[in-house]
Parts: sequence; structure tokens; C-alpha cells
Amino acid sequence: MAAWRVAEVRTVADLARILRGLRRRHARRQGRPELTYRELAAATGWSHGIIGEYLSGRILPPTERFDVLIGLLGASPAEMGALATARDQVEENRRVAAPAEGPVPRQLPLDVFGFTGRAGQLAGLDAMLAAGERRPAVVISAVAGTAGVGKTALAVHWAHRVAKRFPGGQLYLDLRGYDPGSPVPAADALAAFLRALGVEPADIPDDVAERAALYRTLLAGRRMLVVLDNAHSADHVRPLLPGTPSCMVVVTSRDALAGLVAREGALRIDLTTLTPDESADLLRTLIGPRVDQNPLPLALRIAAEMATSRPMAPLSELVAELRDEQRRLDLLDAAGDTRTAVRSVFSWSHRHLPAAAARLFDLLGLHPGREFDMYGAAALAGTGTGRAAALLDELARGHLVEQVGPGRYTMHDLLRAFAVERATEGREPLTRLFDHYLSTAAAAMDTLYPYERGRPVVPPPRPPAPPVGEPGQASRWLDRERPTLVAVAVHAARHGRPRHAVDLSRVLWRHLEVHCHYQEALTLHGAAAEAAPAGGHGLAGVLTNLGGIRWWLGDHREARALFEQALESARREGDAEGEARVLGRLGLVHERLGDLERSLDVLRAALAVFERTGNRHAQGAQLVNIGIMCRRLGRYEEAAARQTRAAEVFAEVGDLRLRGYALGNLGALYNLLGRHDEALEHLGQALADCRAARDPGGEGSAVGTMGAVYLRVGRHADALDHLHRALAISRETADRNLEVETLNTLGETLHAMGQPDSALARHRAALALAERTGDRYEQARALDGVAHVLSGTGHTAQAREHWRAALAAYRSLGVPEADRVLARLGDPPAADDAKRRIGRAGGT
Repeated sequence: MAAWRVAEVRTVADLARILRGLRRRHARRQGRPELTYRELAAATGWSHGIIGEYLSGRILPPTERFDVLIGLLGASPAEMGALATARDQVEENRRVAAPAEGPVPRQLPLDVFGFTGRAGQLAGLDAMLAAGERRPAVVISAVAGTAGVGKTALAVHWAHRVAKRFPGGQLYLDLRGYDPGSPVPAADALAAFLRALGVEPADIPDDVAERAALYRTLLAGRRMLVVLDNAHSADHVRPLLPGTPSCMVVVTSRDALAGLVAREGALRIDLTTLTPDESADLLRTLIGPRVDQNPLPLALRIAAEMATSRPMAPLSELVAELRDEQRRLDLLDAAGDTRTAVRSVFSWSHRHLPAAAARLFDLLGLHPGREFDMYGAAALAGTGTGRAAALLDELARGHLVEQVGPGRYTMHDLLRAFAVERATEGREPLTRLFDHYLSTAAAAMDTLYPYERGRPVVPPPRPPAPPVGEPGQASRWLDRERPTLVAVAVHAARHGRPRHAVDLSRVLWRHLEVHCHYQEALTLHGAAAEAAPAGGHGLAGVLTNLGGIRWWLGDHREARALFEQALESARREGDAEGEARVLGRLGLVHERLGDLERSLDVLRAALAVFERTGNRHAQGAQLVNIGIMCRRLGRYEEAAARQTRAAEVFAEVGDLRLRGYALGNLGALYNLLGRHDEALEHLGQALADCRAARDPGGEGSAVGTMGAVYLRVGRHADALDHLHRALAISRETADRNLEVETLNTLGETLHAMGQPDSALARHRAALALAERTGDRYEQARALDGVAHVLSGTGHTAQAREHWRAALAAYRSLGVPEADRVLARLGDPPAADDAKRRIGRAGGT
């Protein structure tokens, strides 16, 4: 295959034609038929189907797979280099020519039923779009401050009308600019949009300016519509504006956003109340022809519902009542509340509710979450679920709450504000509500993690309580209520209820860690830590939970500081098990920061305490971690004994997840000792256990370690496949420890496959990440890997420099790798076998 022909490659189809040509040429040279898909699958370990996709041009092979494929098809070294360049060019061409590849978000909420009027505004929007005006945003604003005038309805209705004009997708977010709580920060809004655009959570920058830059990069050249609902101010919106004229932004706000109009050149469309004719049209849609008998000058859905519920009353009577309510509110607020126009309707509607429904509406103003169900409503009202469900249905019929799912409700921000104003009963209903969430969360955790039952002790839920007695029920409830549980903890922490915040942290920590809900965990544990009284009971557990999340995220120095504070607190409280739990976590940090002997001492001290208290589950966790340290230090016999015993303990107590960790670490040890079949057997069981336990981190560790085994036995395609899966999991879950280990193993694999540039890139990425997290072992391993690549490419002096740095790091750790590096410095070998792998720490 001549290089000049490769230069003509522009598309995936062009590349596939060359692959098919290589396949035919290879067959001619071998004097045999073309390699079949089955033969290629057997040689690579890939499926028949994916090979067909590559050779037909429907899918662009990843870089590593492409290199394997062209090698099997007989490409010469010169051709392999030229084809690799051509493949990279195809990928770049695709990126430039089709920037909309990847997720196409369709986030618009349901179109508004019975949308009426606004013909002039809709025509103006249509005309602007048809004329191709290049404006950064359209602001739909109520300059007179009239809330509830229909800004969102207009924006969403028009967005649905023109959605097909934006093939790149539609983004939507309620910024809650005038919510009784805090508006959505621009940083959180950007994070939500980046996730919708396919950015893994771990790849989202921390800095808001960097998030905005990445957001603009992803939208560049795409034809997208962005709807920013309920913005508070121009500054609230600016970071969310794309930097490309191909995108359009529609902003709704009660503010005129004059700065956005003046500085960014946004077009503003001002809304007032509907005209009498438009009001009549809307009401005719909602309540039928009765409206024609007595036209109504103000049309809101709540007023329409009141009219529907009183079919014998003339509309003129309802109008008179509404005007009386308006005057009453005007007298109460002489300063002129900007929400008075719509509050008059709310208040009028509220006064016509049955007393029990009106009281529940008021109590819902106390609820800190965005959604609620009949159980939460029952707890607030102190009633049964049947009664609560009936009252919620009544409120929903009156449009005072909105159903968002089976048995689940929410409130418009204006209605929430109105409910907050009316909420007078406070302490007792909130105590019932918070007790409900805490006790149900504890019951769900007891179902999922029975070996930790009663830690901490929480009274059982008072009936009526949601069903959480089966694992599926418990998991669904925790997943569904997770945002509310975090909101409850934050509210409790900020409003003088530290017990609920602290106990929610102590109850939920394992579930949040296992399922990698790290950001929510940081919020919950952080709020609890701020609220917990100094020296008070539970502070040690909260600080340990917060430090644990920092450890998972790779912030090992911050984790150590938190664990040291937790240790002080546990000792002050006289909590022996709490102290041992902190020691177990502190041991893991010492290991990552390079003090393996100290780590081993601390872990053994923790194990001794748990042996005295009889906590079998915690004993198993310490055995896992001690086994990891022993393997690191070259004490392989003790490592095997500790992991084997840990697996037995977890089988006895019924924890599949941590049994998977123990078996995975045994697999890593057997790989190191050359017992590859046993390693894969143990890792296969570890993978099954972690999947059954819905632990993505454990799954990623098992898959990555299997990749390391396949590297050792020379099955490079399988190694790459598993390692890429592990790397994807590490980035989805923001598990920096797994990510850095996988990057190093990928570097070793690519080096073994004769791809020095790719190998060097992976090791350097691992080195940068390990330096950021403080992981001394993976730093040394990355330096060792870089040295191998440099040595193999003739850069001997640079290789020796990196080996010397790796030697110093390995010696400081006291690990056997130091001897191997020392030998290399004396007589550097041409290649190395990868004798390291990924291990998974047990959690306590």
C-alpha cells in the first residue's frame, strides 16, 4: 500500500477501503483466501460484528485496535506509520466536519397544554430566526415585574415549534433565580450542561471559567438551542452563553436584564398579561364555552380550575372575588410587592380550598426538597398516606402542585414562595419530616447492608412508611430520594438541627461511596461536619466520611488532615470502634503518600480493636487492606493468607461486594506470582460479585486487573479492551486511584505492543495525575515506565535519569521494585514484564 495513496484518505470509508485492500493483498501473499471475520476475531479477541463494522467503514477503530488490525493484515512498518497518520487525520476531519457527534440532548420540558395568544411575540421570534439574526440571546422578560405572566410557557412553546431547526440538540435548565432557596450557581448549571454534552463527571473542571470555556468549545459550530429559564440577573446568565453564532439562547427572567441587552446585544421581548381576547381563548380551552357568557380579564390556570370546580357560579362573581383579593393584598403590602398580581390568584384559590388541603399546602412550604411524595406529605401533616394522597390530588387539580411522576409532586417557584410565606407551623412538622427521611434511609441501608445494622442506632420508621424491606425497593428509594436527602441534611445543618445532619451522614456514607455519588457525598458530609458540635457525638464519623470521599477523589493530603481530626474526636468521645475505623482509613492514606510500613502498623492496630469488639465485617476490611500492604512490600505469603481469610469473612457475613475486593486482590497477587489461570478465575468471580453489588469502582478494578493479567500472558488486544473499560469507569466515577493505576498499565501494554509514543503519553499522564494526588508508588511506576520507553527508543541518557528518580522513590517506599530498577541501571534491558496491577482497598 503506497504512502501516496494513503495521503488521499479523508473519511472512514476511505480508510475501510484501504483495510480491505490490505486484507486482499495479505491473502495473495499467503496464497490463500482472505482472512475471515472468525479468524480475525480469534486473533484479536474482538467480536465478529465489530470487525465487520471496522472493515465496512461504519465505525472508526480506536487507535490501539487500528494498529493491531493493520499489523494482522500485513502492513509494513512504513505503511503502519503512514496509516496511523491517516487514521488520526480521519478522526480530525470528523471532529471538524461533524462537531455535533456525541450526545444530542433533548431536554425541553413538555409543551404547554392549551397555549393561547402571544401571536405577536411568536411571530417576532419566528421572523428573527428566519432572518438569521446573529444575536447571542433572546430575553423574554416581564419588565413591570409581573410574575406568572407566561414567560416559561412562551419560551418552551416556541422552542418546541423550532426544535427541528437545531439538529445539535436543545439544552434546558431552570435556574431558579427567584426560588425561595438559592438560585442555581453558574458553576452547577455548566456542570449539568457538560454532562448532557457527554463530558464525564471526572473530566469537568473545578474552576467555573474553565467549565465555561469547555462548554463553549463543545458548542462551537453546533446548531443548538439553549433555554435558560428563570434567570436572576445578567451575571447569572453570562457564563452560560455559547461563543458561537450557530447557537441560540432563550432566557426568561422577571428582571429586564438590561445589561445583557446593552452589553451582549440581546433581543428583549417584554410580556404583559394576556389581552381580554387571549384570556377568553385560554379559558375557553380550559373550561369550555361558559367563558363566552362572562368574559374574564385575567387568565391563569389556577383561576380556570376554580371556575371549573364551581360550575354554577357566574364568572362575573369569580372576577369580583379575585378583585377583592387583590385589594386585600395591596393593603397588606403598601410598598407594592412585584408578585402581588399572581399572589392574589394564589390567595384567592387558597381560601377556597378545604381546610386540610390548605394546611398541607402551607406545610409543603417547609419542605427543603424540590420533589415530595405522599409519605413526605403524610409526615409533614401528621396524617396517613391515604389522606395525604387525596389532599395532594386535590392540590394538583387546583394546579397548586404539579405531578412529575407516579406519586411524586413538585411546585412552581412562585407557588413555593407563596407556601413559604404561609408556613407558620415549623418545628414539629419538620421534625416529623426529617425523622421520616432519616429513619427510612436507615431502614433501607439495613436492608442493603445488613452486616452494618444499627451503626448508628436510628429508631425504625413510623407508619406509614415507604416499602424498603427488599433490596430492589431499598435501592430505588435511595436513588429516587438522594437529592432530597442531601437537601434535608443541608437544611438541618443550617437551621439548628445538627442531629439529623450528622445521622444522615453516618447512615448514608457507604451507599454514597459504593455508588460513587461523590459530589453529593461532599455536600452532605460537609454540611454535617459544619453543624456537628465540637467534641459532640458523631463528629468523628462525619469527618471520617468526608475524608473517605477525599481519598476516593485522590485528594490524599486533605484526606489525611480530616482523618487526623476524626482520630482526635473519636478518642475524645471514647469511641473505640470509631477510632479503629479512622485508623483503617488513615492507613490507606499513609500507603498512598508513600509510608507503607506506617500504613501496615496502623492497619494492624485497627484490626486488633475490631477483633476485641467482635466486629467481623470491619475485621474483613482490615484484612483486605493489610493484604494489599503485604503484597506491596513483597510479603506474598502473608498477603495471600490475609486476602483468603478476608474473602471467607465476607462470605460469612454476606457482603458480596467486599468479597469481590478480596478475590480481586488475590487475583492481582496471583498475576504477580505468574499463576495466571488462578488470577483470571478469582478476578472473574470478583467482577461478578461487584456487579451484583452495583459497585462500579470494584467492577473497574477487577476489569483493569484482568487487563494486567492479559498483558502478562501476551494477549495484548484483550489487555487493551479491558484497560480501556477500566479507564472509562474510573473517569465516570471520578476514582483517581483507579485512573492513575490503569494509565500506567495501559502504558506498559502499549510499550509491549511496539507503540512507544502512545505508551509514553499514558505514562506521562499517569505521572502528572499521581503527582497531583500524592500517590508515591504510582509516581515511581510512571517514571519506571517512561524510562523503559525512552530506553527502547535509543534515548539512553534520559532513560537513566528517569530510572534514577524511580529508584529513589521505590527505595523510599521499601518495595521490591527498587532492586529491579537498580539492575536496569547496571544493564538496562530491552523490555520489561509488567508485574504490577490494580488492587482495591476494603472500606470500613
